[in-house]
Amino acid sequence: MSADSKISMEDPSEFRPEFKDKTEFRDFNIHTVPDRVKKVYQAMHKNQTLQFVKDKMEKWCKFDHAEMSVLEALETLSTFLDECDPDVDIPNAMHGFQTAEGIRKAHPDKEWFQVAGLIHDIGKLMAVWGEPQWCVVGDTFPVGCAPSKHIVFDAKFFADNPDMKDEKLNTKFGIYTENCGLENVLMSWGHDEYLYQVLKANTCHLPDEALYAIRFHSFYPWHMSGDYNYLCNNKDMEMLPWVKEFNKFDLYTKCPDIPDIDSLIPYYSDLVEKYVPGKLKW
Repeated sequence: MSADSKISMEDPSEFRPEFKDKTEFRDFNIHTVPDRVKKVYQAMHKNQTLQFVKDKMEKWCKFDHAEMSVLEALETLSTFLDECDPDVDIPNAMHGFQTAEGIRKAHPDKEWFQVAGLIHDIGKLMAVWGEPQWCVVGDTFPVGCAPSKHIVFDAKFFADNPDMKDEKLNTKFGIYTENCGLENVLMSWGHDEYLYQVLKANTCHLPDEALYAIRFHSFYPWHMSGDYNYLCNNKDMEMLPWVKEFNKFDLYTKCPDIPDIDSLIPYYSDLVEKYVPGKLKW
């Protein structure tokens, strides 16, 4: 399924809650960020190696952990708190509805985009099922090559990562070739990649634009700083504007105001059944 290629580039101020200025989001100043955030990223950057990611792909891409619908997955996350997000301290399920409603307001004609907003974080089920948050939440990055300087905390936590001592893995391209395409790049393991793999393995009618937003919404060094473009092919660059558009809603709709979820369930139940029907194998 192909989506309309025209993006209505909305001013974030049109849908961003006014509880704080947008410049205050994603403040990762190491001197002021909560310790819980630093601990997650320190463990992530130390332990997310190429082999670690391959092992997690092997474990989770068997899809033998559960069978549940999208809305059941959201309900499971109704008490889950993301330890590495400095901008929000409400359960993750609430954030999904906030994101979807922000998209719905700006893009009322793009149902698939609204569904992407609703479900984009439900791969965090892995944390509910026992995975430590450092391999579930947070910004993502390619493994198998040198880290970008724009990764959170200036990549300083990578000093203890074994891959950085391997000459095959610590260079700009590492195991990859120029413009090989992100479909051929292994990303650090987390909820983005897991949900993308789940959707590919189940019945899913979302267009590529939505799948890119889901898979790469935490890949901030790419969609915010322009890093790793040398690994991208033409399709990746065509999809990038949609990832950027999605990011505005994922980030700037975070606020303490909780949507009336009970009143929204009928609307989103119909959309989910249209685009990601039935029970999924997780």
